[in-house]
Amino acid sequence: MINSIYLYLLSPLHTGGATQEGNLLGIARESHTNLPYIPSSTIRGKVRSTVTDEKIKYQLFGNELKDGNQLEQGNIWIGDASILWLPVPSLSHSVVWISCPMLLQRWQRLQGSNLTIPPEYSCNFANGKSAVYLKDAIIKADKLQAWEKWEEFVPKSSATSSINRLLVLPDKHCATLIQMSLWRQVKIKLDEHKSVDGGFRYEEAIPPDTLMYLPWGITSQANGTGEKSSQDFQNLLAANEILQIGGQESLGRGFVQQWM
Repeated sequence: MINSIYLYLLSPLHTGGATQEGNLLGIARESHTNLPYIPSSTIRGKVRSTVTDEKIKYQLFGNELKDGNQLEQGNIWIGDASILWLPVPSLSHSVVWISCPMLLQRWQRLQGSNLTIPPEYSCNFANGKSAVYLKDAIIKADKLQAWEKWEEFVPKSSATSSINRLLVLPDKHCATLIQMSLWRQVKIKLDEHKSVDGGFRYEEAIPPDTLMYLPWGITSQANGTGEKSSQDFQNLLAANEILQIGGQESLGRGFVQQWM
């Protein structure tokens, strides 16, 4: 059985990418879509670090690979976190959360549901008269389609109550806007005289108010202990509603509110 954990970003989240291009310190990206994601190992390591009971830690996550020990698998598996809705600035509507059919279909498959995927340019605030002015795009009013059942695609939580302006874009346009809406911070090094010492670099991050999700479940080796492990894992998450994931912890990056 596949279950889901939802993550609502409370601050920008940075997870290191595999490569660095020039002076841009990128974030982890899916190889086939180039969209940002959170690697499962990052989430697993963070959740594991919150366990104080060594017996439960070993049962859920297995052992650590050190001192020549053979790696043993735990009873819980955790998947990568994907974007469901990402906020972009709007000159006409303050903030608009965007997604696309590909991302909605991916989420729906993991839920095992049969919801009707909305067509491109579905919008829950369309009135047929006003265009949507995004930071880097204009969606004309005649393209927008009214979307009545949008709430089916926003998981219910106190964290998601602010996600109330949704727009479904074509896959390629959504990917472009996500890329252009990432946080980028310029970092420079100063010497003791407050002068620039060396060059500068840009650091990327997934913006706050992004809604993400990840799958989890019981491994095949649970051998009759799956129900207890599942309950222990749910109790663990319930006791840690706010997690800090990724790098730059000293800058307050990576705070997320999570729920099942």
